[in-house]
Amino acid sequence: MQTARQLSTVCTIVLCAHLHAGDWPEWRGQGRLGVWNETGILEKFPDTGLKFAWRAPLHGGYAGPAVAGGRVFVTDFKRGDGSDGIERAVCLDEKSGKILWTREWDTDYGGLSYNAGPRATPTVDGDRVYTVGAMGRLHCLDVKTGGVIWKKDYIADCNARVPVWGMAGAPLADGDRLICIVGGRPDAKVVAFDKRTGKELWRALAADNEPGYCQPVIFTVGKTRQLIIWHHSAVSSLNPATGAVLWEFPLLARFALTVSTPVLDGNRLLVSAFYNGSRMLELSPDKPAARLLWQGKSDSEKQTDGLHALICTPTIEDGHIYGICSYGQFRCLNASTGGRIWETLEVTGENARWAVGFIVRHGGRYFINNDRGDLIIADLKPDKYREISRTKLIKPTNPQCGRRELRAVNWTHPAYANRHIFTRNDEEILCASLETP
Repeated sequence: MQTARQLSTVCTIVLCAHLHAGDWPEWRGQGRLGVWNETGILEKFPDTGLKFAWRAPLHGGYAGPAVAGGRVFVTDFKRGDGSDGIERAVCLDEKSGKILWTREWDTDYGGLSYNAGPRATPTVDGDRVYTVGAMGRLHCLDVKTGGVIWKKDYIADCNARVPVWGMAGAPLADGDRLICIVGGRPDAKVVAFDKRTGKELWRALAADNEPGYCQPVIFTVGKTRQLIIWHHSAVSSLNPATGAVLWEFPLLARFALTVSTPVLDGNRLLVSAFYNGSRMLELSPDKPAARLLWQGKSDSEKQTDGLHALICTPTIEDGHIYGICSYGQFRCLNASTGGRIWETLEVTGENARWAVGFIVRHGGRYFINNDRGDLIIADLKPDKYREISRTKLIKPTNPQCGRRELRAVNWTHPAYANRHIFTRNDEEILCASLETP
């Protein structure tokens, strides 16, 4: 059986044939794998802190940046008098942080919970960048000028209903297609558009419930490329070329909180939810099919047995799962059984609802940015958690979790590109060097 690390390496090599090796063009990097393969990266943070290359002002938002072709792409929201305001796509020069262009559109966040700004990381594909706003405004923009090539409004064009926490699915470029989580009617929970023209190519899955908040991802298992969609009522595998359903595993997620990205380890697929806990599916090596290998026993956000992830996507290495549970507990589980091996609060710093961090593998270690604004280098092993180094990365500014110790959080997945880290809060976007001195 291939290990998660072997699979990640193979996928990254294939993708890098078409992309600059040091770029981070979409959610969780190339292939959406949460793996960073650059060399020449520091072993520990300097005692004096990170060296910041630049900072640039920005408005509110959760969406992390994408970095490609010497440019940084991000989205934000400038509030008006009430729930209305302006969403923007912003393009900056990677070296200087100078704003090269912006593209704006009016929007209204009325009825939207956690209404600080866009959620979806931009997706860069060649000479185009695709952005999705919190209310379902999809834009295909020219990377050089910001000019609109085509656009869609999920509500007006696809009869969608915006879920309570907003549209969060980052578009997935695949061949000639742009695959989007739309939540439209009829049967348009997922829609594939022609990535160059915006013409609808196919639609799939009944939208009789919320689309959830999970990112679409493609894996090759069972001799077949499979588009994995984890939504309110099931984990669905689709043919990415046609939208045809290959298999479905029923899984009713409480409050449609399908947020963390599914993780593939060999032929095992892990999904983990805040209330429902984790499920490990075993995928057939011969054909598109899935069966339940194990599941957690708890449906409680507090009385948790295994891993109840929310925003943080777990990682799997050498038969062990590492991830952050519902109240900030960083846990290690046995990937074959789901049994808990150890836990610690060292990563998040507090036992608090929705305390999170984002995990990225770099060689034999991990970079983790927690929602207190810290950046951590850690060694994750079955015997215990070992912290190698920690530094301050960015100030938490989002007050949605005012009950927290710092009265604010930072819920943004950074981009790791060209030996630098790029991240944002509700006031600025910054770039810091992670290169060996």
